[in-house]
Parts: sequence; structure tokens; C-alpha cells
Amino acid sequence: MHNLRLYITKTVLLIFFALGGTFVFEADATPLTDKQVNKRLKKCMGIKPVNNTYFQPIVYTDCFDTSIESTYNHCTTIVPIEDEIKFTAFSELPEEYDIWNSSINPYNISLVDMKDTIMIDISGYYPPSQKYVTSNFGFRKWRHHNGIDLKVHRGDTVKCAFDGVVRVTRYDRRGYGYFTIVRHSNGLETIYGHMSRFLAHVGDTLKAGDAVGMGGNTGRSTGYHLHFELRYLGNPINPNDIIDFERHTAKNRVFVMTAGNFEYKKEIDKIRYWTVRSGDTLGRISQRTGVSISKLCSLNGITRKTILRIGRRIRYT
Repeated sequence: MHNLRLYITKTVLLIFFALGGTFVFEADATPLTDKQVNKRLKKCMGIKPVNNTYFQPIVYTDCFDTSIESTYNHCTTIVPIEDEIKFTAFSELPEEYDIWNSSINPYNISLVDMKDTIMIDISGYYPPSQKYVTSNFGFRKWRHHNGIDLKVHRGDTVKCAFDGVVRVTRYDRRGYGYFTIVRHSNGLETIYGHMSRFLAHVGDTLKAGDAVGMGGNTGRSTGYHLHFELRYLGNPINPNDIIDFERHTAKNRVFVMTAGNFEYKKEIDKIRYWTVRSGDTLGRISQRTGVSISKLCSLNGITRKTILRIGRRIRYT
């Protein structure tokens, strides 16, 4: 029984030391150095404690008493480990963010085969709209929807998701309508589309929760809603990977981004064809697929004057 008590006591102490906890015992206890503690732990258990570099300073004392009662009687203070978020090594902003212009994606970088794991602080998230989702991220028939649609009413205030600076405010008649792009200090960029009015302008510094614009139904839209995108170096990320839209909160305090977050792009990049039907023109196919007429001509070796015969397959990706 004495050996069992000794083993349990030493195991408990090992765990607390390994996690970086602080023990304060009797006032006249002699502090031990890291080297002494490592030596004792190795002798007792055959294992060294973890590197405590990232944790708060630790006061070690000679506490290898053989009785559990003595351990509890002498242990007066346990200082808990500090918040995990403070010790996370967040990734630095990519050098491509030196680019600053009005393009939606000026970076032209694919992350499908990225090798690195990128740590992004999302603890400061604020919901752009606290209403429900009307359309999700992913394929909608033949087109890929790069964001998520959130219900808004005309005039609702659209809020900034994270701290950042407004990079783009523009009008896109056939797409986003009135839209804003904000570059954030955590490395993400967000897009807010189909708004009716801008409330922030290029160069404005915003805090999470600040007004970006007002809800609307502009551009390629069939009803009042906010089109919301999350991007990294121009590559759309599924917002559901980061945000719980039912609770309107970030799913975690840190978003761990890998190539797996961009697997969907492999499906987008597959070759796809449109089968010509009665009444089809290049203009109509372009409108339905979201691919420009010039690109359709380039992909298929045709011109704008080419006659499209029913049944012909027109490549559009």
C-alpha cells in the first residue's frame, strides 16, 4: 500500500510539472533548478517533463514526500496554465499581401497542393449578419458558389467579421452588386456582396463589428441577402469550416488551414461540357455557366460567329 501511495503521488506531481503548473509549499522550502527537477523525475518515472519554455515561470520545491496526506497538507497554491491562445505560433502574413489593388483576386496562387499548415487567429470573429443561411457554399447546379448567403432585409447593417482594412469597394452589375473586400490582420480576406450602400470606404480601418454596408439585392441576386466569402490569398474557404452559423460564433479560437480546405477546387477544375439545346447561343451558355464568351471560344477553338448545332458539346471548364 505504501508503494502504491508513493507511485500515485509521484505520478500526480509529474503531470503537474509537465504541464507547467506552479506549486508553492512551506515558506522555508528550497527551490529546485530545472536540472534538479528533471533528474528527480527521470529517476522516479524514467521520463523527463515537457519543455516549459512557452509557459509561465515555475517554482519547483523539494516536495517528493512519500505520503499523500503530506502532499495535500503542504500544497497551498496551484497556479493554472494560462490561456492556450497566448502560446499559439500564428502564421505570418504572406508576402503576396504587399499587393494592394482593386482586383478580387490579384494573387493568382493555388493552395490545392500547399504543404504548410497555417494557423489563423479567429477568436475575434463578429457575425456579419445574425440571420439564417439561405444558400450554402458549394456547387449549385453547374456553378460553384464560393461563399454563403445570409438573410438580410433592405437597410440591415452588415458588420465586419474581423479587424482589418477595406481594400475594395466596387459595383459589379453581373455579379456581387455593391461589394466590399476587407483584408484582415489575421491573414484572411472577407467579401460582402449584394449590398445596397457602402458604409466604409477603401483605406478605412475597421474593428470587428463595425459597419461595412447596408443589406440589399444588387447585382446577380434574386432576393435580399448578404453574400459572404472568406478567402486566403484569393482562395475561397468554406465558411462552415470556420463559423457556426446557427450560433453565430467561430467554431474554434484558432483555424488550422491545410490543403484539405481546398480539395473542392479539384472538382471545380475537372473538364465540364455543356450540351447545346434548342435556342442556345454562346451568350446564353456564358450566362448559365458563368464563363465568358471569349473563354468559351478559346476552350473550344471556335469564334463568336460559329453556328452551334443541337447536341454539340461545348467545353466550359
